[in-house]
Amino acid sequence: MKAFQVHTHDVAPALVDVKKPEPAAGEIRIKIHACGLNFADLLMVKGTYQDVPDLPFTLGMEVSGIIDALGEDVSELAVGDRVAVFGGHGGLAEFGCFEARRAVRLPEDMSMVDAAAFQVAYGTSHLALAHRARMQAGETLLVLGAAGGVGLTAVEIGKLMGATVIACARGKAKLDAAISAGADHLIDAETQDIRTEMKALGGADVVYDPVGGAQFEAAFRSCKPEARILPIGFASGEVPQIKANHLLVKNLSVLGVYWGGYLKFRPEVVTQSLATLLGWYRRGWLKPHVSHRFDLDTVADGLALLRSRKSTGKVVVEIAS
Repeated sequence: MKAFQVHTHDVAPALVDVKKPEPAAGEIRIKIHACGLNFADLLMVKGTYQDVPDLPFTLGMEVSGIIDALGEDVSELAVGDRVAVFGGHGGLAEFGCFEARRAVRLPEDMSMVDAAAFQVAYGTSHLALAHRARMQAGETLLVLGAAGGVGLTAVEIGKLMGATVIACARGKAKLDAAISAGADHLIDAETQDIRTEMKALGGADVVYDPVGGAQFEAAFRSCKPEARILPIGFASGEVPQIKANHLLVKNLSVLGVYWGGYLKFRPEVVTQSLATLLGWYRRGWLKPHVSHRFDLDTVADGLALLRSRKSTGKVVVEIAS
């Protein structure tokens, strides 16, 4: 079968022929139909992500597909089930073996592309806003990188939770995407000063930040007393340094968010969150935004698009029809 693999961290990953895997005890094998790309994939290529598998490994954190084989001790799933799985890696291949306990059955009306775009982006935003920040209806939410894979979902979920949502992104096309997701106010990071605009809007109760760098600094200074700041990632390439005395003066809280980490120490949090999110999807309240689709032969182009930060919403690789 074909798989897109990293063999060394100083050489670009490549599509190679490998043996079709067999599921171990507690695993399922999936004929993979689609795989969502994430900024974390770029970090894994370089070996700088917090969870990097042993070399060589197949890229691709989240997949959708159809179960075609079961390992021993798997009884809650069946061959032929349509599922999505967050495996952490192994998704950019024609087949993959994953822990059965991580598989989620898909609603009948959910496409494979939507499923591959769903778990990380919506899961991260829901866990961040509902579980970590405990955001309440009527609060003001500032979303940085609001047109990105996780940013758009934060806008959607923020509105569903009753917040006033301020979306910050670069350029008209990205701001239009944020408006479509439900944003109440817009800040163009290319032409407007975040701190000035936020001051005019009364400041933020919650900041959702997948960008870091200078935008974090501006948002930090835009917070109301007792605001909660959620570092999600650092797409700018700059990890901000936080001054503890500034936290003290405004009684601010900085709450780190690593969705995948909960699968290791509190998986029930992820399970409950995904159940809520899939319920919202069934009701038509969530609409995954996939801006670009690639295939296995053009995965490198999809990763380059992510690296350029020119996509809106999710980038998905379609592997089987």
